[in-house]
Parts: sequence; C-alpha cells; structure tokens
Amino acid sequence: MSRVGRSCIAVPENVQVSLNGQLIEGKSVHGSFSLTLPEGVFVAYAEAHLSLSISCAQDNRLRALWGTMRSLLAGYIAGLENPFVCKIDLIGVGYKASLQGQNLVLNLGYSHEIVFPIPHDVKIVCEKPTTIVVSGTNKQRVGQVIRQLQTYRPPEPYKGKGLIRSGQYVLRKEGKKK
Repeated sequence: MSRVGRSCIAVPENVQVSLNGQLIEGKSVHGSFSLTLPEGVFVAYAEAHLSLSISCAQDNRLRALWGTMRSLLAGYIAGLENPFVCKIDLIGVGYKASLQGQNLVLNLGYSHEIVFPIPHDVKIVCEKPTTIVVSGTNKQRVGQVIRQLQTYRPPEPYKGKGLIRSGQYVLRKEGKKK
C-alpha cells in the first residue's frame, strides 16, 4: 500500500475545490488548476480534506499512480495557497534583463538580445537588472521556465558566470595550468 497516497490533503480556507467525477478543479486568488485522475483512482472531499483511494490494492500500476496523484494534487493546492517563487541571478559582465510588455529581454553577452515570451501561467518580475524573479502556482511549470532561461547561459564552472538559480551551488573547477 502507498504510504503517500493514504495521507489526507488539508485544503486551506482560501482555496475552493470542486469534484466532477475524475476531474478535480481548484481556484484561489493566485490562480486555478484542473487535474484529471486516471481510471481506478478516486477522490473524496469532506471536512476541508481530500483523500485519494484506489479500486484494486493488488494492481501495481494503480498503487504507483495513487501516490503520484496525491503528490501532484498536494503541490497544486500548496501553490494556490502560496505561489512558488524562485530567483535567478545573472552573473557576468554586461548581463542584464528587462521586461518589455509580455516579453523578457535578456542581454547575455551575445551580439544580440534574447527575447523570451513570458508564459501565461507564470509571472516574471525583474527586481534589479541582474535579478529575475519567477513565480507561479505550479511548481513544475516554474522550474521548467527557469530551466528554459538557463539554457541561454548555463552556469559555467570555470569563471562562475551564467544564469544561476538562488541556492544553486556551482562547483568551481580549476583552470589550465602552465
């Protein structure tokens, strides 16, 4: 049996959850989500708690999905209560970022500016020209956007330059010796 799947999810007061068969929808001031459960996984909502169950405890596929769906649902609800926030520092000479409408414009040492269209489900703010703050209700989506931004200038181990997530440790390497 899944230990993760058995535990209940507490739903905060500012989050409204509605069940429609296998479809779960949630709304709050910060955003909304919808999650479709696979066949065999069921959800019950009572006394501000969500609990998931499965139809057959001997089916390995369902047992694996039970814990996964519970984790996804808990993450969605946590994001509706307090959106996930992550900072990116632009470290390098002349590296800067700015917002122009619905685009993030990055100067990362190339001969041209990089224009990154901001997805509708993620909020991006430039606190300083060298700091980008990415926030959203879906933790996976926030991480995906940060990774897309890091592909333009990944953290570099020799000089320590690049787009570095706050709290990320870049292992520094020693350069060539004469």
